[in-house]
Amino acid sequence: MTAMKEVTYRLRRFDPAHDEAPHWEEYRVPFTEGMTVLDGLWKVKELHAPGLAWRSSCRMGVCGSCGMMINGKPGLACNTQISELGGSVVAVAPLPNFAIIRDLVPDLGPMFDAHRALLPYLLRDDTEEQERPTAEYWQSPEELEHYLQFSYCIKCGCCMAGCPTYATDPVYSGPMPLTQSHRYNADGRDGGFAARKVVLFGERGPWRCHYAGECSRVCPKGVDPAKAIQIMKRELVFSYLRLRKQKCPSAATKRLEGVGRREGIPEAPVRTV
Repeated sequence: MTAMKEVTYRLRRFDPAHDEAPHWEEYRVPFTEGMTVLDGLWKVKELHAPGLAWRSSCRMGVCGSCGMMINGKPGLACNTQISELGGSVVAVAPLPNFAIIRDLVPDLGPMFDAHRALLPYLLRDDTEEQERPTAEYWQSPEELEHYLQFSYCIKCGCCMAGCPTYATDPVYSGPMPLTQSHRYNADGRDGGFAARKVVLFGERGPWRCHYAGECSRVCPKGVDPAKAIQIMKRELVFSYLRLRKQKCPSAATKRLEGVGRREGIPEAPVRTV
């Protein structure tokens, strides 16, 4: 491919204070080797459109803030090299299936509401141990493998943008919340399956997923939400037929006698959250 000196950014703009509907605008910016889509957005803001709005934070593909549509595919702007897009035009739009707050900023509130409704945290009866922990909960390497892949989710919303069911069904929870619900159901330290299945057996659960697999294809972290949702369906069927093995949450480890803090190692800071 011929070395590029400039790239054209085709951006979907929308300011609810002034625009009746979204529209497209084009800007040309200089290209340098190793430039990411996020780098280009900063150039557009610097040279042409100081009011351009988007979300970004870590610039390392970790925080998930900069999820957006890049040349027709959901992805992370900080993790996408312009040189790998195969052309000199970069079309950027906000993630679909969400309302737009402004320009490239989607309203992810419904996604996090669905996430919260599916109880994405450890549920146990030993409330005192969780609030004032005295030890770690026991977990074997094999038990860790059951959910490790699904714990890599960064809540960027790319899977929700790629899901055809979520695009047409406002009741469906979507791949991110369902995957994170499964992540805790599969955790050997958790005992909250009975509480989560109240929601999962209903219309917000996995049953409307028809396994398009697009959520897994666009996931920037390799989480594979489609796999998690299919496993969840199996576990719910087993539960309905009373064939699911009821596991007891793993117990807290016992403190080793005679083992103390090494000299010079400070105590952990007081919890602030």
